[in-house]
Amino acid sequence: MHFQPFLTYLTSEKRYSAHTSEAYRSDLGQFEAFLKRTFEVDEPHQVSRTMIRSWVADLMSEGYKETSVHRKLSAANAWFRFLQREGQLIANPARGIPKPKLPGRLPVFLEEAGAQHLYDLPKGEAENFSDFRDQLILQLFYETGMRLSELIGLRDRDIDRSIRQIRVTGKRNKTRFIPVSPDMIGKLDTYLRLRDAHFTDFKEDAFFVTDKAKKTTRSFVYTRVKRYLSAITTQSKRSPHVLRHTFATHMLNNGAELNVIKELLGHSSLAATQVYTHLSVAKLKGIHGKAHPRSNEV
Repeated sequence: MHFQPFLTYLTSEKRYSAHTSEAYRSDLGQFEAFLKRTFEVDEPHQVSRTMIRSWVADLMSEGYKETSVHRKLSAANAWFRFLQREGQLIANPARGIPKPKLPGRLPVFLEEAGAQHLYDLPKGEAENFSDFRDQLILQLFYETGMRLSELIGLRDRDIDRSIRQIRVTGKRNKTRFIPVSPDMIGKLDTYLRLRDAHFTDFKEDAFFVTDKAKKTTRSFVYTRVKRYLSAITTQSKRSPHVLRHTFATHMLNNGAELNVIKELLGHSSLAATQVYTHLSVAKLKGIHGKAHPRSNEV
């Protein structure tokens, strides 16, 4: 089966990131391998709904999480829709295939006292570029709620000091602006001075760079965030997304409107942002359960 035209469509027309496109490639490759191994099928028009249902059942039996099965089935569905659009397929066999029910999980975040520890980390020497960069990355995640890919894509010209905001390029190349504090602007400028003094022949078109003056990668940033979060929290999940969830949760808890949080996070619909309202309800229930004398009465 030929997936490359579809993958090219995702990057060129849908403006999906290379990371997302690679995930589609991996999922579709797994789907193709299953069809060949189980049904000896190697053409799209030979695929039936029964075969796709069998694939879903096989994934579940192998221990894949519901979220992973959702993603893989969505990839197959999107590919068949593309083939329909191109006139290579009459019907989409993946349309309407039931997906496994997702568990109702709430986002993991730091409490406000825990988030304050992001600013209590050892400062180190003023000329220590690496430590300053790493701590700035954590604080920027928390103060802006930007995604990992958006932080990696930052450039020097994305910092607007006159109105104190940062331009970020989100999913599908959508641009948005996030306000930042005067204190953060000062830290961003300090970082630039340290970076340019540390690397006199710096040439990358990137704001954040590695210790070798190369543009940062997902694994580079993830590793450093996990290391620093390990010093301030015992919760198992310690990723950049935890800081994004923390940003949104603290904004909501301190009176920000849901639509404002939606715009700051770069969500395409309010439905994606509404998870934080459930989070607040869960927190209120927890407080009620501990504080009200009749909360545990049958």
